[in-house]
Amino acid sequence: MHLLCLFCPSTCCVSSVQVLVVSLLSVHLLCLSCLHTCCVSRVYILVDATGYGPIFEEEPVDMVYIEDSPDGRISMNCRARANPPASYRWRRDNWEIKLKEQPDEHYSLVGGNLVITNPTQKKHAGTYVCVAKNIYGTVISKEARVKFGFLGEFPDEERDPVYVKEGQGAILMCAAPKAWPEEVTYRWIFNEFPVFLNTDRRRFVSQKTGNLYISKVEAQDAGNYSCFVSSPVLGKSVFSKFIPLIPLPSEDGEKYPADIRIKFPDTTAMLASNITLECFALGNPIPHIVWRKVDATDLPANHEISESGAVLHLYNIQYEDVGGYECEAINTKGKDWHKAWLYVESAPEWAETINNTQIDIGSEHTMRCVASGKPFPFIRWYKDGYMYGKGELKFSSLTFDDSGMYQCIAENYWGIKYANAELRVIACAPTFEFNPIKKELLGAKDGRVLIECKPRAAPRPRFIWTKGKELLFNNSRISIGLDGSLEILNATKFDEGQYTCFAENDRGKSNSSGYLTITEATSLTVAPEDSEVKVGDEIILQCAASYDPMLDITFIWSVDFRVIDFDSEWQHYERSNDGSGDLRIKNAQIWHEGRYICTAQTVVDNDSAYADLKVVG
Repeated sequence: MHLLCLFCPSTCCVSSVQVLVVSLLSVHLLCLSCLHTCCVSRVYILVDATGYGPIFEEEPVDMVYIEDSPDGRISMNCRARANPPASYRWRRDNWEIKLKEQPDEHYSLVGGNLVITNPTQKKHAGTYVCVAKNIYGTVISKEARVKFGFLGEFPDEERDPVYVKEGQGAILMCAAPKAWPEEVTYRWIFNEFPVFLNTDRRRFVSQKTGNLYISKVEAQDAGNYSCFVSSPVLGKSVFSKFIPLIPLPSEDGEKYPADIRIKFPDTTAMLASNITLECFALGNPIPHIVWRKVDATDLPANHEISESGAVLHLYNIQYEDVGGYECEAINTKGKDWHKAWLYVESAPEWAETINNTQIDIGSEHTMRCVASGKPFPFIRWYKDGYMYGKGELKFSSLTFDDSGMYQCIAENYWGIKYANAELRVIACAPTFEFNPIKKELLGAKDGRVLIECKPRAAPRPRFIWTKGKELLFNNSRISIGLDGSLEILNATKFDEGQYTCFAENDRGKSNSSGYLTITEATSLTVAPEDSEVKVGDEIILQCAASYDPMLDITFIWSVDFRVIDFDSEWQHYERSNDGSGDLRIKNAQIWHEGRYICTAQTVVDNDSAYADLKVVG
């Protein structure tokens, strides 16, 4: 490691050293000499361009831990690409997990992965984030929730029998225990396990509540029923005490109109998701279910109706599926109907996001993230792993302290979207190494000459121009722009000479030179004239120019501001072979009519003229 000293008189003070950049091979400290009284609060180490801040390649995901799991542990993955390599920390519910200071019997770190051994719900359920850090900054991962899966037991109390007349409808309540995840399936045992009740148009099991609905009870329905609840994630099932169903004879054989008892609610679905709407009616005769979309001739193409007619599935929901949906139950005694609304919303998607940026110290800078989504996403920011702001970030004058890893996060009810970028604030003395002034400069007589001066420098340098040994100042013909460019108007032969741009900032200074030669102006001597040609005939539009003999000239033709491609349009357009700029139009057609522009072009300047061609016949 090579260190260069910082020399200052005794009145200087050095209060801290801040490392901004590290080379993979060595660290170089800039040596500065103080020529007057100063107070240096930081010594900055310049950064190796090959380094970069952490970028996540693998982030933790939501986990459901099943108690009594044979593995007895939770593993949450985290891996970031970084140079130099990142170190890792973890937070739970915004609290740092102290893995190094206090070894924990439950928590351990394997690479960037967090391993939780013998987890318990009280200590380890919560929201986790992985924190990756190197010298360029810190980023946090997406949030991952750890929840403990469970499926409760049914109560031990006996269930009361249900008495119902034959021909009437019946509802057997499941009263399912609580479960996590909430996605469970319901079936009903009939008399003994594993005999499960088959559902049809007359009998229906709601997958929302677990209740069993029988639209018209028959004598064969007599028996004992048990609600059977299964959790696919946990691989566990429970069932209730048996509920006796006792049909009572009906002497009058009375019929009953359709009566909808399962009514789907107003529903909000996420874009591209699948949803299920349930609708079931009691009645005698057994009601027939009809589905409709309000104010539409047909249901969406992405729909499917179950065999029983009680369930409407909508797949890959789109915004055009929004609207009212209606189910109608019909039998010979009457009908019933129910209507509710479907709304569609969406998770955040980036419309504009941030990128890695290297920018000069003292510059203005704005970081902006824009996301689409419904409801409209809320935007928040993190800098190096900590909450930093909302909306957009504006910097009026960047400092080294603004360097770091930035994350903007767009969030709404349906999801969260992360974007990461590194902001690197740099400072350096002017250098023309990457963009020197051209050694040979050309300008046209009586024209405008612009000589650019674009050294690499931070902060922005001050500029001085000289011609030979003469210092140049702004006047009616000569001006020096804020960006360092030199502009000369109405150039003459007297403007020829050696021009030097000097650039200086508080880090140092540099210069670059080039020799300006003034050439004769390019001017059309023969311009095309308005002409008329018959369909199928040939015509030549003339064009010639005078120009400086030390330059090459090119004639460019365009028609109605479209440049003619002679290679692909050779059947109708041809250049003159005598060195002039004449254009030959062969086998003229109606569509060749238009305004033709001839431009004489050199590397220094150009001149152009136009003529209108009329095609008749």
